[in-house]
This record gives sequence, structure tokens and C-alpha cells, in this order.
Amino acid sequence: MNVKILKAHDLDDLLTLADKNDVAMIDSLYQQAMLFFPGLEYGDELQRSEAKESLIRLFSDMEGKMQEICGNMPKIHVHSFLGTKENCSQVSRVMATLRDIKTGKHEFIYNIQRAFEILFDLAYRGEEGLEMNRFFIKTPVVNPAQNYAIHAFSNIDNKIDNSVMCVLLRGALLPSMVLSREIQKFSSQGYLTPFALFKIKRDDTKNEHNMEYIFNLDHSFFDLEMLNGKDLIFADPMNATGGSFITVVKFLLDSGVKPKSIKIFNVVSALKGALRIIRAIENCEIYTLWLDPALNEKAYIMPGLGDAGDRINGKADELFPNNIIQLIAHYGRNIAGLYPSQLWEIENTLLKTKL
Repeated sequence: MNVKILKAHDLDDLLTLADKNDVAMIDSLYQQAMLFFPGLEYGDELQRSEAKESLIRLFSDMEGKMQEICGNMPKIHVHSFLGTKENCSQVSRVMATLRDIKTGKHEFIYNIQRAFEILFDLAYRGEEGLEMNRFFIKTPVVNPAQNYAIHAFSNIDNKIDNSVMCVLLRGALLPSMVLSREIQKFSSQGYLTPFALFKIKRDDTKNEHNMEYIFNLDHSFFDLEMLNGKDLIFADPMNATGGSFITVVKFLLDSGVKPKSIKIFNVVSALKGALRIIRAIENCEIYTLWLDPALNEKAYIMPGLGDAGDRINGKADELFPNNIIQLIAHYGRNIAGLYPSQLWEIENTLLKTKL
């Protein structure tokens, strides 16, 4: 099997001393917060009240300090730090639903779609003074003549019409389809992004300190020439350590690909993972709805939202892992109906690169 492996120690030296101190400080605050979780879960009324007050204080401290850290990192864009009070309230509602253990698959998928639509606006449509494109929309009304409506959208053609969706299979497939569809909708020419599919996973038998990221080239589908000079977009619900993203991008750069730009979109990013990516990859920007403070020893984000890939796609079977057709089937007919052009392009990618 043709694989590339990046090991945890390859990531260790990416952070500066200041970065490491910042990560350690935030981690210390989160360790303090976890001391109050048992009181919130099992305590009596007084204990729960005291736990809530302490947790509100600690989470506010962590948010303030992470906002200060990101204020010095112009390539890390955190929606909850940048949006208006009204927009942040909307994002907080989406995040609360995604985190909630009671949220089922269909509601989870719906809110993942909402999250990446919000992130698209943050990255491409938040700039003031943009010119407007006029779209002439044919409506179902034909009496007494075929009717049209005119709608104006921000002119972002120069930002999106050179894009390629780079998919870190498997949890990133649906988010990538959502962003591709947003690009198609807001392009005046209906630009349909090409897709590059990368089969990568981390070895979950290992801990963060000895983690390995396994990039399977035999089960990946991409054209290096098509990626050269393009705006590469990576969409993934979670960015924990940054290892999977760094593994793939380093491989592309070492293979001679020179991207025009690189953007990574996450619903939740760990502070440590975001800092590693910015230090490792030049010409890269991160857009995330929320920044979480810590990683546990298994390199899962805390407080996090669980395994987003499992919650979107169902739990993977090690003997019979989901292929792309199975992943799409798991999403259901509604998703296939919403993203037909994206499904066609994904199928085209599979056929072109392996035949």
C-alpha cells in the first residue's frame, strides 16, 4: 500500500515558545474548569449553582485570552470573535445544537450545512463595498408571460472562480459539498469547483504525543496539475491537532504544487491545531466558527462535539470502511437532491483519476 505517514514529533517544533506558553495557559484553565463538571453533573442544587458560576467565569477567561491570542494572528478568523452580537448569538445556537449529545443525525447534518454556509459568508462576503452581480431568476409563473425576478448578490467571482475543493475523506465530504454549492450559487457563471479527494486518517490507537497520520495515496483521487496555481479550499468539521491537513498540504508542496492560496474551514478548531497550521503552512488562512481550548490525551477536542465523522456518516467499520458511494447514500436523498452538480463532479474525479 502506497502511504505517507506524518508522526506527532514532526509537529512538535512547529509552535514557537510563545505559542507553547499560550497553549499551556489555556489548557491549565480548562483543567480547572473540568474540576467543576462533576458538581454540575451530580451535585445538589447549591453545588450545581456554584459549579455554574465558576464555569461561566473560567470559560469567559479562556475566551478572552484566546481572542487576545488570535488578535495577534491575522490569518486565524474566528466567527465568535469577529461577528456582531446578533450573528454571534446565531452561531452560538448552531454550536450548542451540534455539541448536544441529544442531537440526532438529521439535525446534526442540517446544522453542519448551516455552519459552513455561515463560514462561507465570513470568508467571502463579509467585506464591505463589494460590487453587486445581478442575477435574472426564471420563476415558475408563466401567465401571462414567463416571469423573471432580479436579485443582487455580492460580486465575488475573483475570489471563488479559481477554487478547488480538497476533501480529507471521510468526515469532510459533506462540508466540501456545501462550500462547493455556495461557490456555485454566488458565481455569476455558476462556477462548479473541481474536487480532489485525499484518503487520510489518524491512528486512533495512539495518543497525541505519539500520534501518526496515515495518508493512503492508493485510495486518493487527485490531479496534481489541476491543483497548481489554484485557490485550494479544505473544509472539515473539526481541526484538532492540524496533523491531517499539514500531512496532505506538505505532500502537495513537496510534489511541486504551488497554490495561489489555501483556506481551511472548520466548525470547531482547537487552539493548538490552529496555531500549528499557521506556523507550518505559508499563504494559509483558517476560518472557524468556534475555537475550543484544549485536547485530551487521545487528541480529541475539549469540550468538542464528539466524532463529527461518525455523527455525519455513521460509525466506520474497520473491516468494511465506508466508500464514497456509501457515504453519500448515508446522507439520504435530500442531500443528493441538494447537491447534484457536486455529486457529478465527485464521480467525475473518481473516474478521471483512476481509469
